[in-house]
Amino acid sequence: MRNLRDKKTFWCYEKLSKCCCRLTKPRHAILDVLSATEKHLNAEQIYKSASRIEPNIGLATIYRNLELLVNIGLVWKFETGNSKTVYELAECRHESHHHHLICKKCNSIIDYSGFRDNEKDFIRRREEMLSKKYDFKIQNHCIDFYGLCAKCRNA
Repeated sequence: MRNLRDKKTFWCYEKLSKCCCRLTKPRHAILDVLSATEKHLNAEQIYKSASRIEPNIGLATIYRNLELLVNIGLVWKFETGNSKTVYELAECRHESHHHHLICKKCNSIIDYSGFRDNEKDFIRRREEMLSKKYDFKIQNHCIDFYGLCAKCRNA
């Protein structure tokens, strides 16, 4: 079996095995595609790239495996508007955590990761408060900001 392109995705093996999932060829191809890009890809884009790695892979297989990978926390899924869903590889290190700025007109996505200490403290306090208030163990969060990018505002 191929090595994943980036050592940052090595943790995928352990996470899959903890969830009693095998690293099948389709899953490996999906993880390879997502680990090789900084972009946020939709299922069709992942399919196009993954089919170069595994020619017999089908689009339905991509969708099924993406849902599994999302459910076990290896891949993040989010809506960009206009019924568009995109995926990105979840990161294993907390310092790689980021939020998104999503343009409602062109659907471009900007990753925002330049958190200040007061922003980190605010989010941490909110997570603690929500966990206590609702007796809920928060494992992760996703914050997306929607608006217009500079290009679309100036058009």
